[in-house]
Amino acid sequence: MANKQEKKIEKAEERIGAVEEVFSKSEQFIEKYQKIILIVIGVIVVVVLGFFGFKRFYLAPREKEAQSQMFMAEKYFELDSLNKALNGDGQYLGFLSIIEDYGMTKSANLSHYYAGICFLKTGKYDQALEHLDKFSSDDNIIGPMAKGAMGDAYMELKQVDKAVDLYMDAADMRKNDFTTPLFFMKAAMAYEELGKLDKSLEIYKRIKEEYPRSNEGREIDKYISYAESLLKK
Repeated sequence: MANKQEKKIEKAEERIGAVEEVFSKSEQFIEKYQKIILIVIGVIVVVVLGFFGFKRFYLAPREKEAQSQMFMAEKYFELDSLNKALNGDGQYLGFLSIIEDYGMTKSANLSHYYAGICFLKTGKYDQALEHLDKFSSDDNIIGPMAKGAMGDAYMELKQVDKAVDLYMDAADMRKNDFTTPLFFMKAAMAYEELGKLDKSLEIYKRIKEEYPRSNEGREIDKYISYAESLLKK
């Protein structure tokens, strides 16, 4: 028993010695590189403070400014006065100027979406794609709508393969009863244009099974029947 107890004490002492050695080496390291460590800590503090200062004293006021300018551009967009929405009315800025003058703000980001839709509606599809591609959002509706609008632009450019991929991305992006069946439907119709009726039928059946109460789901049976009749020929 005594021997076992002595061995336990020895092991404990060894552990304590190992810990002391680690602390000793850490102290030596800190002493040796004290200046460098202090410089690194100082840089980190400056960067963190600079970041929060930038957000509070620069970005926040500009965000407020951009929002006040964007109010009229959104009004013009709602009225379908797309030229004024894009370029302003001489008093208030349009979406393009908000993007240029207020970069890094949420308003500039959202302006990319609006500008993309304006260009899409006016038949300027390459410019629409350029702006929609720069827009980012976690919103359940507007995020998929932007992606789907890119699909619409590619459809107009007769690049149906790209359009299908974007419609499917938009449908799967944020699952809900509005955008998901809407873009599944567009993808299915694009597959029909490509002559891939089996793919179309697969999507129609998915809408029927997963989104029966959506606008698309309530009328989906006729599309299923149509696709099935064509596949039987």
